[in-house]
Amino acid sequence: MSKNALIVGAGSGISASFARLLAREGYAVALAARNVDKLASLVAETKASTHTCDAADPASVDALFKDIDKRFPKLDVVLFNASARAQGLITDVDRDQARTALAILAYGGFLVAQAAARRMLPYGAGTILLTGASASVKGYPQSAVFAMGKFALRGLAQSMARELAPKGIHVAHFVIDGSVRNAERGRIEGENQTADSYLDPEAIAASYWQVANQPRSAWTWEVELRPWVERF
Repeated sequence: MSKNALIVGAGSGISASFARLLAREGYAVALAARNVDKLASLVAETKASTHTCDAADPASVDALFKDIDKRFPKLDVVLFNASARAQGLITDVDRDQARTALAILAYGGFLVAQAAARRMLPYGAGTILLTGASASVKGYPQSAVFAMGKFALRGLAQSMARELAPKGIHVAHFVIDGSVRNAERGRIEGENQTADSYLDPEAIAASYWQVANQPRSAWTWEVELRPWVERF
């Protein structure tokens, strides 16, 4: 039986690299995002299906998984990669923007992970991956809302990992501790040192793949990834 994967919050960085890796490994891939038009080139590479979804809206998440149920007989891997920010001084952050960001970062993670777990439990197998950030473990100035949301996602991962591991479901959280390289970063200066200061999304995807394929006798629930030149 072919294996199937869903990526929620698909874009051009980590999620695109992981989608390409999954496709190379023979997975059927589904990509969900609020704007699926931006995924055209990735779809051409991976032959993935696209699904419009607002991760913070229960009805939208339900509709997404209803579509996935029709497409895939079972789900083997689900990655939650959706993100949002509401930056600024704590005294100035717009409250509506903060609520929207928290809904995507935390509530969206809960909705997607819950739906994934419901579909994996009958098979006693599956992997749920959650993309975190430096803010998952340390709050930065003028980034309180992002830290709140990422701390919440990390707590969700911890709780789910302990609850679902004995039932065969592997839940893992990734602390992406640094900026991820994209087409623009590193081009201005063009030096290796500049490129080394960013995480390579292909390398991150390789780590996701390794965790998704860990033997169940030695599962990890969290991995921290940072550039090798990072001081910590």
